[in-house]
Amino acid sequence: MTPDDDAALARFRALLQIPTVSHTDEDLIEWRHFDDFLAEVVRLYPRLHDTLDREVIDGHALLYRWPGSAPAAESDPLVLMAHLDVVPVVEEEWAHPPFAAEIIGEGEDAELHARGAIDDKGSLVAILEAVEQLVASGFTPARDVYLSFGHNEETAGGGARAIVDVLRGRGIRLALVIDEGGAVVDGVVPGVSVPTAMVGVAERGVMTVLLTARENGGHASTPPAMPATVRLARAIDRLHRHPFPTRIAPPVRALFATIAPHTPQPLRWVFQNLAVTGPLLAKVFPHLGPEMNALVRTTAVATELSGAPGENVLATTARASINIRLLTGDTVESAAARVRRVVGDPQIEVEVRHGSDPSPVSPWRGEPWQRIATAVRDALGDEIVTTPYIQLGASDSRWFTAISENVYRFTPFHLTRAERDALHSHNERIRVGVWLRGIGFYRALVAAS
Repeated sequence: MTPDDDAALARFRALLQIPTVSHTDEDLIEWRHFDDFLAEVVRLYPRLHDTLDREVIDGHALLYRWPGSAPAAESDPLVLMAHLDVVPVVEEEWAHPPFAAEIIGEGEDAELHARGAIDDKGSLVAILEAVEQLVASGFTPARDVYLSFGHNEETAGGGARAIVDVLRGRGIRLALVIDEGGAVVDGVVPGVSVPTAMVGVAERGVMTVLLTARENGGHASTPPAMPATVRLARAIDRLHRHPFPTRIAPPVRALFATIAPHTPQPLRWVFQNLAVTGPLLAKVFPHLGPEMNALVRTTAVATELSGAPGENVLATTARASINIRLLTGDTVESAAARVRRVVGDPQIEVEVRHGSDPSPVSPWRGEPWQRIATAVRDALGDEIVTTPYIQLGASDSRWFTAISENVYRFTPFHLTRAERDALHSHNERIRVGVWLRGIGFYRALVAAS
């Protein structure tokens, strides 16, 4: 590593050590850490702050504007997105303290362990580093460049939504938006012989459905024939045994068409002839792991359960939260109707607590897409194939579809399966060399603006 790499890594560690943990109940948030984070960003990146315009929106979200030099520079701007909040931790589950940002190992094996190392301070700090480097070199973009950093992506996403409201109020339309999303991966699709940069051209919708069963209650020593808890458990079991049907949505078809030349026969033929093979593939993929299952169907899973207040008390109300992620083509309305139909019990209340439909699909052809693919090739490697796919989780980018037709989701890090599995779990980490190369992706993308 060079001295510049060492300095970049030190700045990354400093920001990872600030525990900007978000909670759905905002009364639990320690906002002083968010204040510290914003102040530290100003201190660590002086050239950026001397050059870009900075606004704090909705309390702690950050919006930067780097004015372009060309005539009509305000047209066709680029937006680089990330978020500064992280999910909570259970410290005793971690092999290394989650906010110590310790480096474990040496050379190419060196890993930086911290909550937020990938999700999503990895991207946020890589963007800051890229812009700081370009400013220091004397570069000025031809077109405006915006940096949008939400502060509550992991919960409500209100920061990013407020930023969109500000930009829309100023009449700004965006040529290209890129947020966190798919990474550079190996072996996600069976038979693919090259690393793939998975760029989300759409993301699944998200909704929460509450299932509620009620009864009169009483002492647990004299239970009725069908207690509320049993009725609720039966409804959950029905949803589990009757999942949403499988199908191959257009972005997934594009994924297979892109990777087909890099697969051996007969798999290549299978991927190139989805009009014939698609229905069979859609049935096979759920058996190849959770990620492949989520590519071809709307998913639903019970995540929160509540019942009686005591172990010897019958529950007067038993409730389950069902988290549903909507595949492109499904809607909140159609999914809610299917849940009611599958549960099939008029004594189970089905309430949509909140929900948003899948995002519009951005094109995987044209100049904005090509800019991303070129930056991948130039910064991350000629051997990497850039391919569209459906983002499996929700991100702040969903709000930006209101002011741009070209919204993409890509995290420019080459991640192993174990590293991806640690997101929102314990032992989140990123290899130091992988993170440093990711800076180059953002630098290349801005340089082309």
